[in-house]
This record gives sequence, C-alpha cells and structure tokens, in this order.
Amino acid sequence: MEDILIGLGANLPSHRFGPPRATLEAALESLERHGVAIRRRSRWYESMPVPASDQPWFVNGVALVDTTLDPAGLLATLHEVEQAFGRERRERNEARVVDLDLLVYGRRVNHGPTPPLLPHPRLAERAFVLRPLAELVPDWRHPASDRPIQALIADLPPEQVVRPLAN
Repeated sequence: MEDILIGLGANLPSHRFGPPRATLEAALESLERHGVAIRRRSRWYESMPVPASDQPWFVNGVALVDTTLDPAGLLATLHEVEQAFGRERRERNEARVVDLDLLVYGRRVNHGPTPPLLPHPRLAERAFVLRPLAELVPDWRHPASDRPIQALIADLPPEQVVRPLAN
C-alpha cells in the first residue's frame, strides 16, 4: 500500500461550516464521501502565512489516505471538494476558505509537464506541512531527494512559525 499524503489548510471561515478548523473537518468528511479514505491525520496546527502577510493565520494538518484514484484523479477530487467548499483561485498565496494539496503519492516523482507534480514542489520548504507530516509519519523520507523529514525540518527558516492547536 502506497503512502498518499494530503495537506489541508484554511485561514478564512466558510459560510456553511464556520471557522477554518471546522471547515477542514468537514472537508475530510467530504473526501471520505468521494472515495478517499482517511487512514490517519495529524493534529491541527496554526501557522503564519507564507510568505508573511497581514492575512489571518492558517489552520493546517496532514492526512494519510487510501484511494483507488490515480494521482490525477485524486488531484481532480481535491479541487472538486475545494470548489464545493467555496474556494476561488484568483492569486497565489491568497487567504482561502480551504486548501487541499496532494503532497505525495507513494514514492512517485513527476516534475512535469503533466500534472500533478509529485512530490508537491514546495513541500520541503513549508513548516506547516513538514511538522504535521513528521507527527504523522516520523520516518518519512522525501521521494525525490530521499532526505529524512527531520533533516528537512532542520533546514527550515526559523521565521516559519507553526504551533500545535489544543484538541
């Protein structure tokens, strides 16, 4: 069984589900209804926006999932759920009601030109992904570089603040 990892994030409330954390919980339930089984997930974390801005802090987490969908089908499902939750893609790094990213699909590596890019191209640069991922899969290694997660975390800039939220 391949480890398939999805990143979840939100920093705006949704009209239907309320605050970001509740919206992300609802997004996980929606993924299940779309045939994406949640095996395990990290705690929720709060993180400052990257790059730094005046928008609200994010709630982030990582989920380990099972699906019969191929990578392209899974990415399409993630985008479908985002759209159903009110996500509008206008500009990069904007505030959002929900963000679902395909981080890794097993050990597959795809740098293009056909999506999805695997692993996620900015995964190794983001504390809000690596810290919850390390909680979920502590012995994980980056599929392209084979670097262990703790080495990737050690390379992160100190200004990327990520804190676990109380349950």
